[in-house]
Amino acid sequence: MKKSKAAILVVSFGTSYNNTRNATIGAIESTIAEFFPTFEVRRAFTSGIVIGKLFRRDGIIIDSVDLALTKLADEGYRRIYIQPTHIIEGDEFDLIAKIAEDHKDRFDSIKIGQALLKTTEDIDMLIDILCDITAQYDDKDTARVFMGHGTEHAANEMYVKLQKRIAERGINNIFIGTVEADPKINEIADTIKAAGFKKALLSPLMIVAGEHVINDMAGDSEDSWKSILEKEGLEVTCRLVGLGREYAIQQMIAGHCRVMLKRD
Repeated sequence: MKKSKAAILVVSFGTSYNNTRNATIGAIESTIAEFFPTFEVRRAFTSGIVIGKLFRRDGIIIDSVDLALTKLADEGYRRIYIQPTHIIEGDEFDLIAKIAEDHKDRFDSIKIGQALLKTTEDIDMLIDILCDITAQYDDKDTARVFMGHGTEHAANEMYVKLQKRIAERGINNIFIGTVEADPKINEIADTIKAAGFKKALLSPLMIVAGEHVINDMAGDSEDSWKSILEKEGLEVTCRLVGLGREYAIQQMIAGHCRVMLKRD
């Protein structure tokens, strides 16, 4: 008996920065397509603001999750696998789940893979990657500071767990902060100054290097992370590379997708 048509919908928050979008989200989608060549692979963004800006500015059409699922149903796809690229399972993840629930009667099955971080194994894998991609800055004088997005959602606790696990592994020069929640950069600045670090590397804990990274992390405004640390007398280097560019991250997300597919 012939299997029904199946598709993997890769869902990202999105970004209006074209170069980083292709190098991160596009690379993740390509890796998933490479790992699962028998599946149709589609793209959707959860940010309506990004979708609207790309259309108005560049004429680029990106589907929302709702529209992508509607199109897949109309095209006769019966098994849908939604793989988020989000770091944690916060508000955006809840939105994906709600939209999937609204569409479930249009498909034989619809499943959602996990975000990048959920289990202790995920956390350890990410720590290994963070250590590897910033290995050249691993010295006693440099604090390696990673900027996450942050949220009021309970899932923000994952950033705290990540920092706790870093400490448990005896790594004393990697620090995790967020733009919109805790831990805040001011707290991190106090910690690394008290610890005697003379330099700081700033790097995104985000899939893309977009607005937050360019402006909030590395910008010249007085409230950017770069400016705050420089005011504390630290020599600051900014690494403007989204996690999605790292093949190890692409493999992690594809691995979560594989687990989802095995649930059938």
